[in-house]
Amino acid sequence: MKLIKVAFAATLCMALPLAACGRGNSGEAEAESEAAEGGYERGPHNGRMLRDGNFALEMTIFEDGVPPEYRIYAYRDDKPIAPESVALTVTLKRLDGEINNFRFMPENDYLRGNGEVIEPHSFDVVVVAREEGRVHRWQFPSYEGRVTIPDAAARAAGIEVEAVGPAQIGETLELVGRVELDPSAKADVGAKFPGRVVSVSGNVGDRVGAGRVLARVESNESMQVYSVTAPMSGVIIERRTNVGDVAGSEPLFVIADPSRTIAVFPVFPRDMERVRAGQAVQLGLLEGNRTHASVIRDFQPSADQTTGALAARAALPNIDGFWRPGMSVRGQVTIDQRTVPLAVRSEALQAFRDFTVVFAKVGQTYEVRMLELGRKGPLWTEVLSGIKPGQAYVTEGSYVIKADIEKAGASHDH
Repeated sequence: MKLIKVAFAATLCMALPLAACGRGNSGEAEAESEAAEGGYERGPHNGRMLRDGNFALEMTIFEDGVPPEYRIYAYRDDKPIAPESVALTVTLKRLDGEINNFRFMPENDYLRGNGEVIEPHSFDVVVVAREEGRVHRWQFPSYEGRVTIPDAAARAAGIEVEAVGPAQIGETLELVGRVELDPSAKADVGAKFPGRVVSVSGNVGDRVGAGRVLARVESNESMQVYSVTAPMSGVIIERRTNVGDVAGSEPLFVIADPSRTIAVFPVFPRDMERVRAGQAVQLGLLEGNRTHASVIRDFQPSADQTTGALAARAALPNIDGFWRPGMSVRGQVTIDQRTVPLAVRSEALQAFRDFTVVFAKVGQTYEVRMLELGRKGPLWTEVLSGIKPGQAYVTEGSYVIKADIEKAGASHDH
């Protein structure tokens, strides 16, 4: 027997009592609901049983190899009856007010709905069946992925919403590189004339200003002592001399400005046609929240002889001194950008069952929206289907909504 998958399960709260009435020659009859504790009666096909006197329906949503569709079985005195003897309609009212109407045709031993039951399977249900001159009507809630949170509590939890709409999405390429000093931020400091070093006043780690005296040298030619000064402001990162040394053509000190760092990334041959100077790049830690917007400034003129990679360089301002040469850095390079008609913030996406979802907000109620996605960028992700333009959805704090829904327990039989 094919697998029957049922979409009517109690989800975020206890199901309301099942209401039904039947009109026949004897007038109205009370509905019989043999609901199990915290659930409902299931039939032979694992579906929800709806009873009115000796007449009953078993409602299932079948989705084994096909889009979800209603398959409903009819019974009298708990024995199957011909589907041709029943005229059936099902009406679904969704959270946002959308109405879905289904009519049914007999097929094999069941009644088959005339359309797809779109996700999420979360709605208020009205079922009307006519058989042998009697009318049976049931109305009940069947919710999944839904939770109600008062606005004050939502604000306290950091939940923020905005409307779905168009956005610019950039296709990105991730690069991993390292932090280096900007080549223009270093200076070698040497003696003007060869001679003996008579004093040294600078040490490794000293922060110096432009013009500060670092050493004094007695010239071999004139026998006069002259000062060796810092050509720029920065930090002494190398000291290569001591008193008594003979200064020649080699540098005595190396000074660097630590606020002028760059991110250097290897760009391998497979990506060289996609990465160009001037492209935007988002720089950040491999793990952590610190980020900085920059652009690819230039490339080193020659490729690595072993890997064939070119080194791309991007400015990485370092006013607070956080970045140190040699640290690893991640770069998200925007290699293409275009406007899409419908997009959600990438940080709003969550996993729910087998779907990627966001949580729509209607009033004070939040509910999953299963999305078909297109291009994904670091900030925005294109939506092809699954949510309506203008719909409010959770952008910050979506994990809070997901946790509340999961806390409510299973909500969908599959």
